[in-house]
Amino acid sequence: MSGWRLLRVLLHLIIGLWTCAIVFPLTDNAGRQRRIRLWSIQLLAICRVQVTLSNPQNSVAAARALIVANHVSWLDIFVINSIQTCQFVGKSDIRDWPLLGWLCEKGGTIFIARGKQRDVRRIFQGLVTSIEAGARVAFFPEGTTAAQGSILPFHANLFEAALDAKAPVQPYALRYLDDQGALHPAADFIGDMTFAQSMLAILKAPPMKAELIQLTPIDTTGSHRRELAVIARSAIAEALGLAEKDTVES
Repeated sequence: MSGWRLLRVLLHLIIGLWTCAIVFPLTDNAGRQRRIRLWSIQLLAICRVQVTLSNPQNSVAAARALIVANHVSWLDIFVINSIQTCQFVGKSDIRDWPLLGWLCEKGGTIFIARGKQRDVRRIFQGLVTSIEAGARVAFFPEGTTAAQGSILPFHANLFEAALDAKAPVQPYALRYLDDQGALHPAADFIGDMTFAQSMLAILKAPPMKAELIQLTPIDTTGSHRRELAVIARSAIAEALGLAEKDTVES
């Protein structure tokens, strides 16, 4: 059955490519956002990933927020987009993913070359402008994926965008569980694993539940970017039940 699901994924990607190339230029931003959310929901359904949102009393993340989360898998983008679409900041490697990289670009992902501070400065003001205009900008402060059960140091640079835009930081904790409530091993996308290998592992594995835990928004008034990164990382680590270490990079 994994072969049939792979075929469905490929067909879904083709539909996404057609939508981006033909439909997106003819519709407004609201229409594009609706289609991105629906496409994400459908992709996750094909991969047998059920999304649950915990702590809904915090309400869906507001406009004019910088959204941050721990990073486990390429699935993370679509899990978050299935709840509420965002403009993501991602590493430039994503551009090279077969088909999906182009779709992420057309879906509004902003790519940063790893280790290039000039690249961060180049896009920084654009992020501030987007947040001020009401966009929901999201990024993964670890900068790369980490195995479930761990959380990497947070990079503090992009937290500055929330300060300049005078917007809150909305943290989310994300984990993937099996039917017993344990961490699902097929979700990990680490090391030298390719996107294709990860996709096949997910399609062959039993279904998983993606639990997105919405945490209390962080007021940025009078804060420093490193302070915001520490608070966000601490909140996410606590929500995931992980031992916290004060590890933040500037």
